[in-house]
Amino acid sequence: MPIQPSAEQLKKFIERVPPGPLTMLNLLKFKEKAVYADGRESNLSGQEAYGLYGIEMGKMIEDDGGRIVFSAATKTLVIGKGELEWDMVAIAEYANMESFQKIMSSYKYQKIAAHREAGLAHQLLINLVTN
Repeated sequence: MPIQPSAEQLKKFIERVPPGPLTMLNLLKFKEKAVYADGRESNLSGQEAYGLYGIEMGKMIEDDGGRIVFSAATKTLVIGKGELEWDMVAIAEYANMESFQKIMSSYKYQKIAAHREAGLAHQLLINLVTN
């Protein structure tokens, strides 16, 4: 399952991004146990590893004029068939597209991204626009 955008998805996102604040919906599915690409030993669950990333990412977003609007674990599928697919949902608001790009390309982001990748089994990241 993907946890990074394809080149086509990234191109489409950049072409369609609205001016002003950038609101992103995260649908997150965690690995049972964190698996680090560099082979380091870990007793963390996927959710715990992602949590290390999430704390630092939240600080970076806030330091650059954005905010975490909402974050919660999922509980019960109320409408629909099948199993609840996502473990957590979060909405992050970046100050603007430039802030998003600056954060994603920063050295600090590169350092914490290992926790994100170790913890995530699958993610949907959806740009939201209010009417």
